[in-house]
Amino acid sequence: MANHWLLKTEPSAYSFDRLTNEGRAVWDGVRNSLALQHLRAMKAGDRVLIYHTGAEKSVVGTGHVVKASYPDPTQADARLVVVDIEADARLARPVALATIKADPALAGMPLIRMPRLSVMPVEPEQWKRILSLGQGKD
Repeated sequence: MANHWLLKTEPSAYSFDRLTNEGRAVWDGVRNSLALQHLRAMKAGDRVLIYHTGAEKSVVGTGHVVKASYPDPTQADARLVVVDIEADARLARPVALATIKADPALAGMPLIRMPRLSVMPVEPEQWKRILSLGQGKD
């Protein structure tokens, strides 16, 4: 069974649209030890939510892991890992952080509890709820 994750990105540095246009990306640049643990746990087929930070503060699209974690080929530090991801679809409606915080079904998300974490797990029910909100179903 696939796991679910949320990946944060600053859209001016790497946006969901860019991922969609490129088709596939190496998800790199993660330095936090807990976020790196989450990257190491990712397997091919796992699903991801792409969250835009900065002014947007919204989940904007979905994707999936196509290559499980491996050492970052651009770094000498063996602790640093990356995964390869592909875009699936843009949400019909971005799901704002304010909406996530206001939804009791999403109260336990690491996005709320650990807002600086860039890679985090998403429980299956939370995944379903965010996709529902992203389709405009309240």
